[in-house]
Amino acid sequence: THADAPLHVRDGAPGIEAADLAAYLGPACVVEAAPDERGLLPESILDAVDPSDPPRILFKTGTDPDPKRWTDRFAALSLDLARRLAAGGARLVGLDTPSVDPADSKDLPAHRILLDAGMAWLENLDLSGVEPGRYTLVALPLRIRGADASPVRAILID
Repeated sequence: THADAPLHVRDGAPGIEAADLAAYLGPACVVEAAPDERGLLPESILDAVDPSDPPRILFKTGTDPDPKRWTDRFAALSLDLARRLAAGGARLVGLDTPSVDPADSKDLPAHRILLDAGMAWLENLDLSGVEPGRYTLVALPLRIRGADASPVRAILID
């Protein structure tokens, strides 16, 4: 699991050492989510979820089953979903896949939407043994000066 820093998306932006740790610690909701035919998580998965309560949403997609073997066919956020998370008051979004954007994305638009909204995000979460529901998330990034990301040991407390 890792947390991206603003520097990952935008040259000259802060590195992971400047991350607001409060975003990575607190109430969270695990939501099972299936991608559409394009491999994107649709905005409609939030129809039954308030992205501000709790303000950390973790999507369990099951589309990256082997973390030791790369695949470019994994679920990513649709731009509408990223915008709705940002507008709805989410502080952090997490996925059980390598990226919030598709593997072939060059300009990382979902990353940029989250960054512009002041949100944090986690990628490559292992949610395989986690049931949907409410938890307390602890997923603090390391203070690595000038780094565009950090490894994270994410835990959910029931």
